[in-house]
Amino acid sequence: MKKEYDFSKAKRGVVVPQKGKTRISIYIDNDILEEFRIRADQSGRGYQTMMNEALREYLSKSNHLLDEKTLRRVLREELKTVG
Repeated sequence: MKKEYDFSKAKRGVVVPQKGKTRISIYIDNDILEEFRIRADQSGRGYQTMMNEALREYLSKSNHLLDEKTLRRVLREELKTVG
């Protein structure tokens, strides 16, 4: 390293901080990760962006709790198909 570099006031950390995003480490099944990578390559986008969008979509759909009226309707429909 060149002697003219002065790192005495340097700080460790991300080179470009991201607002609203947090870096994490998680374990993903190999087949799931590979599928996201394939789809990302096909669409020309990043696989992490696609995973983030998939999680956001899932959360928006699963936010609604099942109420008694809906549960009864679904059970009636299912019982008709069985019986």
